[in-house]
Amino acid sequence: MSDETLGLIEVKELFKLLPHRYPFLLIDKIVDVNSDTSAVGIKNVTFNEPHFAGHFPDDPIMPGVLIVEAMAQTAGAICAKKNSEGQRKLVYFMTIDGAKFRRPVVPGDVLELRVEKKKQRGNIFKYHCEAYVGDEKAAEAEIGAMMVDPEDRA
Repeated sequence: MSDETLGLIEVKELFKLLPHRYPFLLIDKIVDVNSDTSAVGIKNVTFNEPHFAGHFPDDPIMPGVLIVEAMAQTAGAICAKKNSEGQRKLVYFMTIDGAKFRRPVVPGDVLELRVEKKKQRGNIFKYHCEAYVGDEKAAEAEIGAMMVDPEDRA
């Protein structure tokens, strides 16, 4: 089976694919979508985001855990778009491996969340994810996820 280009995923479609809403929807759009194989999520980092009030008020830095969550949301959205067969699905975050943080992400940065599927077994997916600001790698991690029907959740 060849990959199918799905193109661009705008925020209105993200609302259909992901259960997250403000302030926890951490991606603005997804570009360069290649089926559920790869994509680039875009996060415009702005000073008015709630976490900057406390992390850190005099030197705002986006928390690493939110960068990892943004990578996971990017992977989850393309996974749901390709594999949901038109039905609402939930994609649960299962694992984080090898997370590394390379540079701070600060207000004014445009965070590119590059995800690439490494493995799929049934409804379990594994993605290699990297976050970039310009040409500089800000973070990376291997993320595992499981896709389920909402009525099947425990």
